[in-house]
Formats: sequence, C-alpha cells, structure tokens
Amino acid sequence: MAVSGMANPANVIGFLDITGEWNPSLMFVMGGALAVFMPMYFLVIKPQNQPLISNEFCVSSKKHIDTKLIGGSAIFGLGWGLAGICPGPVVASLALGNHAIWVFFLSMCAGFIIMTAKERHEQQKLSVA
Repeated sequence: MAVSGMANPANVIGFLDITGEWNPSLMFVMGGALAVFMPMYFLVIKPQNQPLISNEFCVSSKKHIDTKLIGGSAIFGLGWGLAGICPGPVVASLALGNHAIWVFFLSMCAGFIIMTAKERHEQQKLSVA
C-alpha cells in the first residue's frame, strides 16, 4: 500500500472526490490486487475443505442487518471519507513516521478496546439475567 501511494490520504480522498478532481489510481491498485488474488483464491483457497491453521472455518452466525452493523458501517465510511485512510493503510504507514497516523492508529485501537469491553459487559448482563 505504501509503494502504490494508497497509504497517502490525499490519494484516497482524490479517489472519493468524484465531483471534483477525481484520481482513478486507487481503482487500478484494487484491480491489480484482484488480478493477483483471484487466481490464487480459485486455485488454492476455495478448494480447501478445512483451513490450514484451524479446525474449522470461522463464519459469522449473524444473518440480519441490525443497527450495530449500520452504525459501524456509517462510522467507518465517514472516517474513511474524512481522514482518507482506513485500517489497512494505517498499519502499513506506521513506520513512515507520520505523527497523525499514530494518533489515528491509537484512536482506532482505543475504539476497538472500548467496543470489546462494551460487548463483554452486555454479554455478562444477558447471562446474569
């Protein structure tokens, strides 16, 4: 991501700005990634009956759209659109020495920790009741 320039928030914001000075480079990066991934998926990953490092595949049992999904998606989309960066490029950019990236990363980790603690607390309340 860093080599392709996708760790640069300006490139992502340029891609999302379809009414202004649109930058299609992200589309070509995604296309290149798919060109590499898709053959490997169909030839190596999909034929597997069992994961390589686990006993079973981890597939979510949730099949419905709820307010948590909608809210989380909206927050992710807003954050991506406003900051121009999402979790993958953030991790790839940590070694670049940009202090704003570190603030974003630490804030993201804090959000993960807070939401995990909130989920555990809700589960405990349900199991007690």
